[in-house]
Amino acid sequence: MKLAIVHDDLMRRGGAEQVARCFHYAFPEAPIFTLCYSPEDTYPDFKGCVVHTSWYQRLVKDEHQMKKLFFPLGVMAMKQLDVTEYEVVLVSSTYCAKYVKVSPKAIVINYCHQPFRLAWFPESYSEYLHTHGLKKMVLKAMIKCLKLIDYQAAQRTDYFIANTAETSQKIKEKYDYKNHIPVIFPPVVADNFQVVENVQDYYLMVTRLEYYKRVDLAIEAFNHLGYKLIIVGKGTKEAELKAAAKDNIIFKNGLSVTELRELYAGCKALVFPQYEDFGITPLEANASGRPVIAFGQGGVLNTMIPYEGNPKRSTAMFFEEQNSESLMDAIETMEKIYAQFDPEFIRKNALRFDETNFIKAIRLFVSDKFRDKHNQPLTAAFNL
Repeated sequence: MKLAIVHDDLMRRGGAEQVARCFHYAFPEAPIFTLCYSPEDTYPDFKGCVVHTSWYQRLVKDEHQMKKLFFPLGVMAMKQLDVTEYEVVLVSSTYCAKYVKVSPKAIVINYCHQPFRLAWFPESYSEYLHTHGLKKMVLKAMIKCLKLIDYQAAQRTDYFIANTAETSQKIKEKYDYKNHIPVIFPPVVADNFQVVENVQDYYLMVTRLEYYKRVDLAIEAFNHLGYKLIIVGKGTKEAELKAAAKDNIIFKNGLSVTELRELYAGCKALVFPQYEDFGITPLEANASGRPVIAFGQGGVLNTMIPYEGNPKRSTAMFFEEQNSESLMDAIETMEKIYAQFDPEFIRKNALRFDETNFIKAIRLFVSDKFRDKHNQPLTAAFNL
């Protein structure tokens, strides 16, 4: 029995890449197929994997270039990536992983982090919102084409898995999927984080510097309040965001696991102003014993315990309106009570989502589906 793992790209460190990483630990003998791979820009765990990339790898040097040339070249490359020799294809997808060429007889299992954001939710991109005239017409035509490609590719999935109930509903709506979609929450690597006694005088963001991450709200709020903010990440909006930030806001990227661990452990709180279907960084902050200031919609409703007057039994403080004024109110409240949160209680919340639980759940799901089709447990084939 042969199993292949497919992930969109391995050009960054994010929650989706954490899922692909755990797929590898669930099925260590399985090769990974992906659009592009940059060992220095993603998690080091992949260096020990057999990674197959598309021909698109030869054309792009970084994540920015990969995105810029994706349509149509990246789409073409991913559709030509051949995994037809595999009986089980385990997909981790936010956009193009489901485009690969599979056997008609294969079991295709798609862990969908969200339907392709650009195709189905283009308004979450500033380029779409602020483009006009002929350029907007071309962009709309491209999105229409992407939507058709994405929809058709999704029809080959035998079984979807969603990261939240909300994502499950989106999958059903966008891809016309009629069957039940189980939810398996994404993993946090709790062992990578630690609780320390001494909290330092700064707030933290760990995020990609993209429009929909709403880093601009945090910059506007901290520019006004003057508290120190450290932003860890990179992305296409980096220059724009740096230009808007005052001296109390510091940007970092390319940090080691140790450096990031120390930043998480020492912050007053993580700032999380965006809407996410799940969102892994709030759980990384919790694994470090630190609370989160979060926009109160999306995945945080599943993962965080909101402050309702008792910080010792809370892991996060929600703000209700996605604007800088509402965020500033939450920051000012957090500034008064951050020392009253219980780090051990907060960390216990993160442990509910530890990667060991995720790996077991994925193994069990794949094994069940393989047994249903072949009347043979997957564990026998993999000697697990």
